[in-house]
Amino acid sequence: MNDIFIYSEEHLLEQMKAGTYELGYYKVRFYTEQGRLAEEKTGTISNFYLYPSGGALRDENMNIVLYNSKFDTYRGFVPPHKIK
Repeated sequence: MNDIFIYSEEHLLEQMKAGTYELGYYKVRFYTEQGRLAEEKTGTISNFYLYPSGGALRDENMNIVLYNSKFDTYRGFVPPHKIK
């Protein structure tokens, strides 16, 4: 089964495409374990914020969880809200 709340680059992009871009970020949700991204389904889903202007995924406290150049507009990424 393809669970969109298990973190992967593909699931992040799917959530970005289905979500809304506002205030410079996309709000996305993933399973977490002890506040960290989980590699499998857990009992907790947490909010995260992807800032494409820097490729940073931040947690609810705005801590940087990870950086991915694939989602960095300065590295050539075109976010879904810019695609026409």
